[in-house]
Amino acid sequence: MASQKISEALKQISSSEDKQKGYETLLSQIHSLSSADQLSADLIAIIDAIFADSLGIVVTRPLGNHFVQALKLVKSNDTKIEVGEHALNIFQSQASSFEEQNAQVRELMADAHENDEDFLSSAKVLAGIPLESSQRKVANEDKVRFWIRITRNYLEIDDTTLAEQYLNKAKNLIYTVDDRDLNLHFKLCQARIQDARRNFLAAAQGYQDISFMPFVAEEERLHTLSMAIKCAVLAPAGPARSRALGRLYKDERAATLEEFGILEKMFLDRLLTPKEVEKFAEGLQVHQLARTADGSTVLAKAVMEHNLRGASRLYTNIRFDALGLLLGLDEDKAEEATARMIEQGRLVGRIDQIERVISFEGGEATGEKGSGRAEGVVGKELRRWDSNVQGLAEEVEKVTSELQLRYPDFVSEHLLVG
Repeated sequence: MASQKISEALKQISSSEDKQKGYETLLSQIHSLSSADQLSADLIAIIDAIFADSLGIVVTRPLGNHFVQALKLVKSNDTKIEVGEHALNIFQSQASSFEEQNAQVRELMADAHENDEDFLSSAKVLAGIPLESSQRKVANEDKVRFWIRITRNYLEIDDTTLAEQYLNKAKNLIYTVDDRDLNLHFKLCQARIQDARRNFLAAAQGYQDISFMPFVAEEERLHTLSMAIKCAVLAPAGPARSRALGRLYKDERAATLEEFGILEKMFLDRLLTPKEVEKFAEGLQVHQLARTADGSTVLAKAVMEHNLRGASRLYTNIRFDALGLLLGLDEDKAEEATARMIEQGRLVGRIDQIERVISFEGGEATGEKGSGRAEGVVGKELRRWDSNVQGLAEEVEKVTSELQLRYPDFVSEHLLVG
């Protein structure tokens, strides 16, 4: 119920000849006439009275603008939300005539929800703003700004499905936008969604690109570089990840970050210890520690695959049980993991299930499915045998030549040289 002062003012306006001026004056004075606890009820009473008087669209629309201006000056988030919801219901009755006022009220309500850290409500309110309408022209830049703001709100509550939905809308128009901050937020949202979707290689590239932007504060650039390293570490082991690690390792700034130790070991294919992994995990976000379908964490799987790749650099061949001990797995899972990486082209090798031995090949897998399978044992072993025989023959020839130069008499007496 409205306060006594506002009720009396509304009665005077209803009996006056110039109602428009009366309402404009009342709205301009509302903050001095109404107390904080009555402000919500008073503003609702005024907007109800304006629409109840049937003043016509020519008068009502400007009064709607004055009402929005009065609402902007409200400090209480609760009051903004309560009054805003009521105003939206009233504007809805003549939606096409009050699209601009509807949009402005929704923005004010979104600000209030964000201040209260109610990001879901903020996203829902913003989503109700009409951006495609014959009554209201919205520039491409403003459309992108709205969609990115909605995306960021959904990302705050880890709803990547809806966040991606609105980012895809922005993606169709972002090329028309010159605003550098808006482009930055778009790239950051894109990287965050790829990160949350566990598309870690794309996320690492996105974060690293942002870290090179000169207008971003140095502290934020280092933070995004740190995020890039974390995503690269979490990516599946293989040629693509090796390239990503190489780009980050060569970045001089990386050496100043806590994550550089694990980055260096992974780039150089060195085995990681449980202590190093545990320390790295402390800096990861919740979704980066989520469990996969087989019950292991994303980090555990990435480290296991990395150590398997590191083992392939140390050993020519290794038994299932020894590899399992090295990876912290039982021998069946060690075999399964190796087979998967070979099949996916992320590791070059061959598995002998009868002898329960894995033989690793030198060189780099291409990353193409099936490219990790080593050649058959006969052709491979024959070529290796030929190479060894040739090497031995060359060494004998070198020794014989050296003897002939230094001890020609001995050679002529004891050796038959052809």
